[in-house]
Amino acid sequence: MIARLELENYIGQLLAVDRFRDYCPNGLQVEGRESVGKIATAVTASQAAVDAAIAAGADALLVHHGYFWKSESPAIRGTKKARIAALIKADVNLYAYHLPLDAHAELGNNARLGAKLGLNPTGRFGDQDLGWLGEAAEPSTLADLARRVATALDREPLVIGDAARPIRRVAWCTGGAQGYFHQAVELGIDAFITGEASEFVTHLARETGVAFIAAGHHATERYGVRALGEHLAGHFGLALIHLDIENPV
Repeated sequence: MIARLELENYIGQLLAVDRFRDYCPNGLQVEGRESVGKIATAVTASQAAVDAAIAAGADALLVHHGYFWKSESPAIRGTKKARIAALIKADVNLYAYHLPLDAHAELGNNARLGAKLGLNPTGRFGDQDLGWLGEAAEPSTLADLARRVATALDREPLVIGDAARPIRRVAWCTGGAQGYFHQAVELGIDAFITGEASEFVTHLARETGVAFIAAGHHATERYGVRALGEHLAGHFGLALIHLDIENPV
């Protein structure tokens, strides 16, 4: 068991939370029981994840996407009210870590995705160094890279580009980072991997010859929170359950 605030302080230091300018509060978002002995991890604090964590007897739910985003209404009503009410009624803590979990050099979403795809990191780019640069472990084509993504993430990605194009230098940033595509192209890459796609990426890929792969917001961000949960379980001797709530986006 560990005190809920001690756990928050440890994660905050581990992920260097204070270094980031984020769109939501990072840390303990909903206060529950004082001690934590079992953690449930999930990408998003959806109602399904909340219900599953409660059913599993978790003392805390640890997620990448929590609540209280700057772009949303601060009113606690509708689905937000239902989720928070369920957490409070069950006395379950909710911890959420957004950009700090994307960026961490070992446990972060980008670090884990790169490792899963066999990419060797060579640098960082973008706002707050969220984007990653790397090289494919073996010479390959876009078709090879697309197959690797599909196999590793267990889903078919959206691929824009010449399937026969040789791929060596790759940039990636998980989730909704398609806005980094312009900057990544200027770095001389062969392909860019992220979670989501916007209309402009088709034209940019065609006109520059740089391949674009959208592998799913949820699919690319499944691994950071799981790695963090496994680290905490091992470090503090906590019980752990991972909740992979299916999401096609």
